[in-house]
Amino acid sequence: MEQHSLSFGALLDEKGQLMEAGYATSLAKSYDRNAIKAGKSRIKEWDYYLIYNDCFGVALTLDDNSYMGMVSASFLNFEKPAQRTVSPMFWFPFGKTGFPASSVTGDVEKSMKGAYGSFMHEDGKRHLVFCIENFQDGMPFVCDIWLSDEPRDSMVIATPFPRKRTAFYYNQKIIAMRAEGYVEYRGERFTFDPSDSFGLLDWGRGVWTYDNTWYWSAAQGNVDGHTFGMNLGYGFGDTSAASENMLFVDGIAHKLDRVTFGIPQKDGKDDFMAPWLFTDNEGRLSLRFTPIIDRSSKTDVLVICSDQHQVFGRFTGKVVLDDGSVLQIKNLLGFAEKVRNRW
Repeated sequence: MEQHSLSFGALLDEKGQLMEAGYATSLAKSYDRNAIKAGKSRIKEWDYYLIYNDCFGVALTLDDNSYMGMVSASFLNFEKPAQRTVSPMFWFPFGKTGFPASSVTGDVEKSMKGAYGSFMHEDGKRHLVFCIENFQDGMPFVCDIWLSDEPRDSMVIATPFPRKRTAFYYNQKIIAMRAEGYVEYRGERFTFDPSDSFGLLDWGRGVWTYDNTWYWSAAQGNVDGHTFGMNLGYGFGDTSAASENMLFVDGIAHKLDRVTFGIPQKDGKDDFMAPWLFTDNEGRLSLRFTPIIDRSSKTDVLVICSDQHQVFGRFTGKVVLDDGSVLQIKNLLGFAEKVRNRW
C-alpha cells in the first residue's frame, strides 16, 4: 500500500474536516480546538505516559473527554506479576482542563479531591508528577519522573472516520525516551534509572464516533546496543491513507505497512494470556508475544462503556529495517492491547 505523508499546515478546514489523512514523523499538522465543528460533547483530549524497566512500571493518564475526565495511575510489577489501577473521574470539564494544542510545548495539570497530576515541560525535559492519596490499602501512590533524550522521530497519524466527516483522530506516539525518577507504592520506593528505564507518550486529540474497537502495541528498550522502540496498531477509523506501524532505532523511524495481531482463541473468545503472534504483509515483522499481566478493566457508567485488555509481556523474533538489515528481538518488554470503547 502506498502511504500518504502529511504536509505541514492546519489539521482542519473551515468545515471542521481533516485537510488530509496520512502519517508523519512529527506534528506536521496544527491542532486547534476552536476549529472543531462537531458537538462539544464529542471532543476528546488526552496525554498518556507509560514508564517502565524490566522489573516495574507506571502508567499515568490525564484526559478530558468533554462530559468526563480522569486522573488515572497504574503500578505494574513484572517480577511478581501484578498491577493496580486507580482512576478518579471528574465530570463535565468540556475543555476546561486546558490541554495544550501541541505535545512540544504547553503544560497540563489537574487537581481534585484525593488526586493530583501534572505533565510539564522543564529544562528541555518532560516532568511528570502524580499523587493519588488512597491508592491501595489506605496508602498513596506518588511519583516524580523526568523524561529526556526525546527521539528525533515519532509516530504521527491523522485519521478520518468514514461515517462522520467532522470526526477525526490526531495522534502522536513518542517512543523510548529515557526515564529517571521514582514511584512510591505501598510504602516502598522504586527508582527509575535512565540506563534501563524508558518512557513513551500517547498524545491524542480528536472527535470520535461513539463505538470503536482498536488494537495497539508498543515496546521500548535496549536492543543489540541500540535504543529500540516500536508502535503497532489498527482498527481505529479509516486508515486507508496510512498505517501507524513504525519501528524506531536510535530515534530514527522505519515505516511498516499493515500488521496483524494474532490473538489466540479459546472457546470462541480471545485468550489474552496465551502467546500472540505478530506479523505484517511485507515479511518485515515476525514476533511472538508472551504475556505476563493482563491489565483489564470494564467500565459501564451511564453512556460510557469501556472494555480494555492491555496485556504486558515480552516480544521475541525479528524485524527488518528500511535498509533491509535484520534486528533480532529477544524478550523485549512491551504491551499489546485490544480496547472497545462506547463513549
